[in-house]
Amino acid sequence: MMYHYRESGLRNVWLRNGYRVLNTPYGEAIEIEKVEQLHRAIAHAVLTRPRLSGREFRFLRCEMNLSQGALAQMLGNSAQSVALWEKGRGAPKWADRLIRALYREHTEGNASLKEIFARAEAKTNASEAKVVRLNFAKTRRGSWQPESARAKAA
Repeated sequence: MMYHYRESGLRNVWLRNGYRVLNTPYGEAIEIEKVEQLHRAIAHAVLTRPRLSGREFRFLRCEMNLSQGALAQMLGNSAQSVALWEKGRGAPKWADRLIRALYREHTEGNASLKEIFARAEAKTNASEAKVVRLNFAKTRRGSWQPESARAKAA
């Protein structure tokens, strides 16, 4: 059985393992192992998408612990614009590219902006609206990994 992980704020994340169902005095609860690693794996998968949805944009912003106002200031825009992007279909192409760069810089340092922009430009617009289900599994070593297409078919 897979767990639909809605706590990330994304509707398309499912966990094959790495979680436990607990019975508490208040009802059933879910315990997720290594949540920070899971969120990093989700972010990595999101970064490979051709265009970020509003929810994905918000997910990356929240992973960097930035308010809408703080991100807006970095992008030279208004907090209201950021809120609209997150509630709608996503940010304009320039903001999409910049939040990717900010996230990569936040987690990796020294991210190549040319690489990020070239990858985003190479994707076709036809796949922008397509919602893809993201399945994650915890490996034997304890890290979170997206499931491969072959693993999903099995």
